[in-house]
Amino acid sequence: MIIFPGYTPSKTTTAKTYKADVIIYGGTSSAITAAVQVKKMGKSVIVVSPDTHLGGLSSGGLGFTDTGNKEVIGGLSREFYQRLYTHYQKPETWKWQKKEEFGNKGQGTPAIDGTNRTMWIFEPHTAEQVFEDFVKEYQLTIYRNEWLDRSKKGINKQGTNIRSFRTLSGNIYEGQMFIDATYEGDLMAAAGVSYHVGREANSVYGEKWNGVQTEVFQHGHHFKSKISPYKIPNDPKSGLLPEISAAPPGEYGMGDNKIQAYCFRMCLSNSPDNRIPFTKPQGYDPARYELLARVFASGWRETFDKYDPIPNRKTDTNNHGPFSTDYIGKNYDYPEASYERRKQIIKDHELYQKGLMYFLQNDPSIPADVHEKMQQWGLPKDEFKDNGGWPHQLYIREARRMVGEFVMKEADALGKTKVPNSVGMGSYSLDSHNIQRYVKQDGYVQNEGDIGVHPDKPYSIAYGSILPKANECTNLLVSVCVSSSHIAYGSIRMEPVFMILGQSAATAAVLAINNKVTPQALPYTTLQAELLKDKQRLEF
Repeated sequence: MIIFPGYTPSKTTTAKTYKADVIIYGGTSSAITAAVQVKKMGKSVIVVSPDTHLGGLSSGGLGFTDTGNKEVIGGLSREFYQRLYTHYQKPETWKWQKKEEFGNKGQGTPAIDGTNRTMWIFEPHTAEQVFEDFVKEYQLTIYRNEWLDRSKKGINKQGTNIRSFRTLSGNIYEGQMFIDATYEGDLMAAAGVSYHVGREANSVYGEKWNGVQTEVFQHGHHFKSKISPYKIPNDPKSGLLPEISAAPPGEYGMGDNKIQAYCFRMCLSNSPDNRIPFTKPQGYDPARYELLARVFASGWRETFDKYDPIPNRKTDTNNHGPFSTDYIGKNYDYPEASYERRKQIIKDHELYQKGLMYFLQNDPSIPADVHEKMQQWGLPKDEFKDNGGWPHQLYIREARRMVGEFVMKEADALGKTKVPNSVGMGSYSLDSHNIQRYVKQDGYVQNEGDIGVHPDKPYSIAYGSILPKANECTNLLVSVCVSSSHIAYGSIRMEPVFMILGQSAATAAVLAINNKVTPQALPYTTLQAELLKDKQRLEF
């Protein structure tokens, strides 16, 4: 048995075999939504979750929802946000501020939509409770802290059919249909399904925004002033500052194996009675944040632009600016890494961010006005209680992406095409965070990879993008690591969409069982009718 940091074997002394019509691997919002749908359609389902806490990023700090056009969010995904609305109508839920003090700012939409009875901005623990309510109401069977055995012995596949998989505890899960609803795509990979990691060259799919994007700045997360990357300013012999790559960025438009930066979506509180101060983290070295000090010295003052308010005097704190919470270039090996290595990467991200917060609050190089305001913020005592207020889930913005029956491409996600056989919709901008930080030929530092291109209109997501190729696997659907180019995934990769695709994948799985066909052979008209009945939005 492989043991890695953070893994505690299940308490069962004897490995067991569990059977259900549909086996879902993952503990994300997509996984729980899929399980609810299977149950609603009258089939048995087991969720095998590596995570103890359910909901992924939706309950892991991303409370300032990336909605895009909320009109295309239907089905169980919309029900999730309606349940949050109902919760926040109760006066007792407003513990640290009055409801009227919260305001109504959302991302492209009001936070609280009374007309549609939806709430798009919320606290992490509230979202987690909604997922647990789903579990209780639908009597879902969840096995937590169960990690797929990623060795060759971990999956039993006959021909193109998965018969079962086993976990590190030795337990075996047998089903007729399987859904991979993880951010990493581990089950998909173990099943021998084709996938891609990194950026495709623009030439692969005839795209513009996919490959290396040097000197393209669309969000403001770049160095707007000339900042020296060297320990002694303008002296290359002194060596590079930390957090800068010595490698060249590559030629514009070319592909690489690099992926957009991860971060934790920190939930912060400025309520004195609900605030845990930031202390000096393990291995703290202020020198690693010298680049940020130089950014401040250049006159930059956007520190708090992405301290997005969520209820009860808290934030969903996201990356903003040239040097922020995104740990650029430190995640390239994460998708394929062993569990041990992934845990190390996650811990490195945590220490980087905690060090950043301590630096902003305490280092004398930080301007006094920033110091003073920063010291008002800390981790909330009433969130992530078993983890000291720190989120359980790292923001895995992108990992493996399947190469399936249909590949969603840039033009599809920009609303410029009509994709076949819609199973849901997206509308968010094609959004990639920075991928590398390098030294330009003129000797100054710059970031690369930050893209934000808005679709012409909401777009449909093809059924084929959640299906492996039929010659590779015929009883697996993939609701998160969908078949998509890097830049198209930049729009698809939003939590409301993952819930939509989880429901659609589950619907297809059940219909395939009922009709005694593979998901690839399921008549689309049959699937379409069921999705529309369940209020999924398929076309704009």
